[in-house]
Amino acid sequence: MSAVPSLVSRPASALAVAGALALVYVIWGSTYIGIRFALEGGYPPLLMAGMRFVVAGALMYAVLRLRGTPMPTRAQWRNCTIMGVLLLGGGNGLVCIAEQSVSSGLAAIAVASAPLWIGLFATLRGHRSGALEWTGLAIGFVGVLWLNAGSSLTASPQGLVALLIAPIAWAFGSVWSRGRDLPSPFMTAAAQMLCGGAVMLLVGGLLGERFAGLPTLHGTLSVAYLIGFGSIVGFTAYVWLLHHVRPTLAGSYAYVNPVIAVMLGAWLAAERFSVNDLGAMAVILCGVVAITLARTRAPRPAPEADAGT
Repeated sequence: MSAVPSLVSRPASALAVAGALALVYVIWGSTYIGIRFALEGGYPPLLMAGMRFVVAGALMYAVLRLRGTPMPTRAQWRNCTIMGVLLLGGGNGLVCIAEQSVSSGLAAIAVASAPLWIGLFATLRGHRSGALEWTGLAIGFVGVLWLNAGSSLTASPQGLVALLIAPIAWAFGSVWSRGRDLPSPFMTAAAQMLCGGAVMLLVGGLLGERFAGLPTLHGTLSVAYLIGFGSIVGFTAYVWLLHHVRPTLAGSYAYVNPVIAVMLGAWLAAERFSVNDLGAMAVILCGVVAITLARTRAPRPAPEADAGT
C-alpha cells in the first residue's frame, strides 16, 4: 500500500512543514553551483536540464507505480504538463541558459524575486496576503537589492533577460497550480519532471544544442547530484509545500537560496563575496522570518480550499 495518499490526507504538521522548507532551502541553494559545474563540464543547458528531469521523473514514477500510486488521469497529465513547462522549462531552463554567462550567485539573486511575483499572482487570483506577509516580502526584496548593489557580478543581455523571465514563469506556475486537478504531490512532481524535461529536450534539440565532446567526470557528477537531490528530493518537497502551505511561504526559499548560492560560489568557484553581502543576507533572512511568522499567525483555510489538489 502506497504511503503517498495517506500523506496527502493528513494535515501538515509544523515539523513536516519545517523539514520540507529546510530541504528546499539548502538543496536548491546548492543547485546553482551544481548547474554551473555541469555546464563547465560540457553539458548544453537545455539538454542537461531536460535529461536531469526526465531521468529523475522516470525513477520517481516507476517507484510510485510499484508502490501502488494511481496513474494520473488525462486531465491531470495536461495540468502537470503545463506546470512542468512553466516551473521547469521557464523557471529552471532559463536559469541554466543564463548561467552560461552569469555567475551562480547572481542567478540565485535574480530568482529571489519569485516570492514577490507569487504574491502578486496570488492576489490576482483572490488571495489576500496579510500586512506582515507583505512586509516580509518587501524586506526580503530590499535585501536582494542590497546583495546585488555594488557587486562585481556581471551578465550578458541574454542572461539578464533569461533571469528576468525565469522567476515570473516559476511564480505563475506555482500559483496556477493551486486548486487544479492534480495527482498526489509525489506523483505530481514525477509527472511534471517527465513532461517538463521532455519539452526541454525537444526545445534544446530544435535550438541546435549538441555535445561538443565527452562531458567531464566533474560535470557528470554534478548532473547526478542535480538528479538525485535537486530534482527528486528538492522538487518533491516544493510540490508538497504547494499542497499544504500558502504560496508566499512555499516561495520563501528564494530568499534563502541566494545566501547559500553566494557562499558556495565564493568557496567553490571563487565568486566574489564581501562583508557587504553578509549584511544583505541578514536582511534577506529577516524577510523569511517575517513571512514565516505571518504563516503561523494566519488562520487555516477551510477544508474546501484544498479540494482538487
